[in-house]
Amino acid sequence: MVTGRREQLREFLRARRAAIGPADVGLPDAGRRRTPGLRREEVALLAGVGVSWYTWLEQGRDIKVSGEVLDAIGKALRLNAPERAHLYVLAGLNPPLDRPIQSEVTPELRRLVAAWSPRPAILRDRYWNLLAINDATRTVFGYDDADRNCLISFFTNPRYRGMHTHWASVAPAVVAAFRADAAHAPDDPEFGRVVDELTKASPEFAELWAQHQVAVLGQAVKAVNHPEAGELFFDMTTLTVTEHPHWHLELYTPRP
Repeated sequence: MVTGRREQLREFLRARRAAIGPADVGLPDAGRRRTPGLRREEVALLAGVGVSWYTWLEQGRDIKVSGEVLDAIGKALRLNAPERAHLYVLAGLNPPLDRPIQSEVTPELRRLVAAWSPRPAILRDRYWNLLAINDATRTVFGYDDADRNCLISFFTNPRYRGMHTHWASVAPAVVAAFRADAAHAPDDPEFGRVVDELTKASPEFAELWAQHQVAVLGQAVKAVNHPEAGELFFDMTTLTVTEHPHWHLELYTPRP
């Protein structure tokens, strides 16, 4: 049976407290304890909060909590990133969106992108930077080695723009979707860098960005007028990479 959020918070905090000994956090071990792990007053001491307040939190009482205090408790209990996010959810707050740690694209992901040929496939990050593309993406959409960001290429790659059948009508939705993504990390300077670069390079983008429209791109149809193959239509499906929640895999399936 699934219990309520407050009950889950109580059990989660108790379990994490019991899993940590004093020596794990640099506290003296005062000998044998009736129950394993840290005491409530020790967690409160490590987190810099009152013992009564922490007790109320662990009891699942209806009290106000802040992200700063939850971070302090998470540090005291040595929570990892998924556990910290779980604590936020149980406490009734939205988990913080940490800036992603950049890492190399694994050979497995590159093989997946390549194997989607002869259909286009794109692996991009939260800033819409191109992490990997296959040969079909280059052939069908007109990307080349100079393309490094989906949004920048959408406005500045003349071959891409020339082949995109409904470019002008799609452009507002594309910009609105990027604004929605950027809103999840308002203090991240990388989003600002992309916007600044594109604002200088494209008056069309600058005009659309100033409209402050917000949208989410879900399942979509991409229409391309290829100079050799003629009109092509693709269903676009976007998947999130589990190991990197800020990486997205765009798979394009041709329509009959």
